[in-house]
Amino acid sequence: MGTRTDFRPSPPVASEIGTCPHFAPTRSDTIVGVGTDDQLRELVALGKEHFQRGDYSLAAGHLEQVVARGAAFADVHHMLGVIYHHLGEFESAQRAFQKALEINPNYVEAALNLAIVCNDLGQYEKAQQVYGDAIARSRSRQPRDPNGDEPLDSYTRGKIANLHAAVADGYLSVRRPNDAAAEYRRALSLCPTFVDLRLKLASALRESGDVDGALAEYRLAVQHAPAYVPARVALGTALYAGGKLDEAVQQWEEVLRMEPSHRTAAMYLKLARGRR
Repeated sequence: MGTRTDFRPSPPVASEIGTCPHFAPTRSDTIVGVGTDDQLRELVALGKEHFQRGDYSLAAGHLEQVVARGAAFADVHHMLGVIYHHLGEFESAQRAFQKALEINPNYVEAALNLAIVCNDLGQYEKAQQVYGDAIARSRSRQPRDPNGDEPLDSYTRGKIANLHAAVADGYLSVRRPNDAAAEYRRALSLCPTFVDLRLKLASALRESGDVDGALAEYRLAVQHAPAYVPARVALGTALYAGGKLDEAVQQWEEVLRMEPSHRTAAMYLKLARGRR
């Protein structure tokens, strides 16, 4: 083909990652031939957390350990592909995206990002083919919604969820927590694994006086992301405020187990033990 004029995709996106910092995988979460253990799950969670924050070197360290252990997570390979592309390591990125697609052939975002990398490597015909195949798979594998609307892919869901979250943030800034909570719920209906949005929903509910609702959302956040330290700190605070001292202590102790230098958790723990 020889020119780039026919193919101008946008830079690679981590559209399923929780980031939004957010990732809501489907088949891409399947492990092949490796038993899931707590340490492996923690490596994945930490890798995603650093990825969502843009700490790519730290994220790569955790995610590469996951791959070295033989775990076949399509989303892990996809994140590594995004990181390698960001670092200009296009061939490594290409291999990572290809591996993600070997694990989950229906991983449309990985296919789109593979097309982008092929384009960057001057493989223009391959880029066109990969891009066309990805779009065809996306359209063929998803039925229309019952109301006749086109289904939303994960990238679009993430974008719309972030728009709802931005509106919710606006409501919070003018002290309208109920309206904010409604918008956060809309965002989470699209991307239920976006833990940062669930924490914001919990905060809005707490501000509106719905203490039980807030506590339930904090628990869900920890359930969805057990290694996400801010969720455990917040859950401990909510438990402490509700008089559940022992449960609060458990959460903060777990935070310190994961991050021994976490000053806030250490301070809360000291205060809680002083009340016993």
